[in-house]
Amino acid sequence: MTRLTIHRAGPAMTVQDLGRTGTLKLGLSRGGAADRLAILEATALLGCATPVAAIEMAGMGGRFSVDAPTRFALTGAPMRATLDGTPLVWGATYLLPPGAMLDIGPATAGVYGYLSFAGGVMATKILGSRATHLTAGIGKLLQTDGTLALGEDPSPDTVSMKLDVQDRFSGGDIRLMQGPQTSLYSSETRERFCQTTFRRSPHANRQGVRLDHDGAPFQAVDQLGIVSDVIVPGDIQMTGDGIPFVLLPECQTVGGYPRIGAVIPADLPRVAQAAPGAELRFSFISLDDVDSSLKTNAAQLKELRSKVEPMLRDPHDIADLLSYQLISGATAGDDLERP
Repeated sequence: MTRLTIHRAGPAMTVQDLGRTGTLKLGLSRGGAADRLAILEATALLGCATPVAAIEMAGMGGRFSVDAPTRFALTGAPMRATLDGTPLVWGATYLLPPGAMLDIGPATAGVYGYLSFAGGVMATKILGSRATHLTAGIGKLLQTDGTLALGEDPSPDTVSMKLDVQDRFSGGDIRLMQGPQTSLYSSETRERFCQTTFRRSPHANRQGVRLDHDGAPFQAVDQLGIVSDVIVPGDIQMTGDGIPFVLLPECQTVGGYPRIGAVIPADLPRVAQAAPGAELRFSFISLDDVDSSLKTNAAQLKELRSKVEPMLRDPHDIADLLSYQLISGATAGDDLERP
């Protein structure tokens, strides 16, 4: 087992994976990574058979070292990162040798960055997941001078890989599907909602993101008579004063506020990763379009694996360049003239 030492921890670092399934009946929401796509990207980059638990870093990273060589991947919100002072590229894998210092600083875009290891973080599994769920009291924030056990990297000598991803860290256009309470909002209110440019509020956490906007609040018809029912990540709840919140992985499981609709799963990482002040615009799409946008984790992983490629290094940055066998198979130069 490899030991990871956290020499410096950011203010909101936790262990996360894809969360728990089948626990809604227990009153426990799925939890897991705020940006699930980042976990799948790391899985593809590291060549893992299945997604493994990683360190989620909200806004700020930390300083890390290990006692055995292991590869790591940097995915999600780009952050400033160096390995023994050498700058690293985000969306790529590297080898972390024993004693070397990996420093991860603030996010340069988005909110949630992820540090994944080839063997995964071996935090205790509870209800089928290693994910920290702070609102449910499962796990806790990672602390400075803490340690974590990592699974062994089966192939630390694998070359560094990289994966180009589309920008999902700057807000933008978000697709919605209708829900059971969408019709409680008049067509004029729904149209105004879709014509409004919202700003991601600083008031946000892993439970949900508040959307600020200029203009009148959004009210549903007879919203005081709504019976509480099940809510899930992606739902857009409207508080009593008409302020919208998009629910995220650690949301509660039952709510009584009306919901104007739900962000489709494919676009939820874009909401989670929108930095404070980022603009978000919403539009409803048809049920057929919702269906066509859905992809299983396996399908997403297959697609990501096909896009992973070796990372080409600038010879200028290779300190031990002369130790490499750059040319082989030298001949006398008359091979083509020989019978």
